[in-house]
Amino acid sequence: HPVRDLGSPRSAFSWDIVVNRVGDKLFLDKRADSAIDYVTCNETANDFGDEERESINHVTKLTTEATFINQNFSQQVLMPRESREGVYTFDSPVSPFAAAAAGDQAAPVGYKYRVFTIGKAPKEGEADQRVKVLARTELDVVVKGKQEEDLLMRLYALNEVDSRLTNGIDWRQKLDSQRGAVLATELKNNSSKLAKWTLQAMLAGADLIKLGYVSRVHPRDSFNHVILGTQTYKPKEFATQINLNVNNAWGILKAIVDLCLQLDEGRYLLLKDPNKPVIRLYSLPIDAFEEGGDEGDADDDVMADDDD
Repeated sequence: HPVRDLGSPRSAFSWDIVVNRVGDKLFLDKRADSAIDYVTCNETANDFGDEERESINHVTKLTTEATFINQNFSQQVLMPRESREGVYTFDSPVSPFAAAAAGDQAAPVGYKYRVFTIGKAPKEGEADQRVKVLARTELDVVVKGKQEEDLLMRLYALNEVDSRLTNGIDWRQKLDSQRGAVLATELKNNSSKLAKWTLQAMLAGADLIKLGYVSRVHPRDSFNHVILGTQTYKPKEFATQINLNVNNAWGILKAIVDLCLQLDEGRYLLLKDPNKPVIRLYSLPIDAFEEGGDEGDADDDVMADDDD
């Protein structure tokens, strides 16, 4: 999950990544019960969310709602499987999760394994300090371009809870006439999520991002929603629009990787502090987070500021 490292300065919520140092390699992965893949809602908004745990606007409920909306939106805009025109196949069409599906049909998502080299090229006579990163990336859609070429796309959905709670703009009234203002409000309230999505698309080499605008049918109904509109962007242009410094994001990942490569072989936990813009690194037992493993006390090894 290097994308979490890339977008870490905008994160307001806590998250964690398991780091395994094996030889001169690092393996970054999530815990089995981790919520790192859940979609947040109004993470960077000021004083938003109901503290009552049973409320539909509690942060946990909002996160679950946003995650389901994104899953459903990504499937609703696809052509049906039954249509052969709706299937695009890679050269090696094997899903890494096919076995885990155990007979169930895996979700129609394309996975690409991509290698990136980060760091400055060495000058003559200097040691090469660059690092290669292998990442599994996702793609949702293939669409035809103006020249009938295949364009790869990522799908995401922004969701409106209740505009009155965030001093926002009523999407039903303003989405068509003031879409820029709607996006600006979302950028203020969901800066971390939008940065993460943009970086995910860029890592996957996607040509386009399609954003869906999804709203509750009624502000007090968190189960029924309606798609009010969509908009398509090119990832690099969208990064500029949301003021996302991609080079800085790669620099953060490189700094974290260099730090972890200095550690002894073993297992570690990279933890975003829930209250401060700080990333902490903890040493763990080698069998931590495995079935039957010890998830007891961990040693506080390193504390690093993620604002660099």
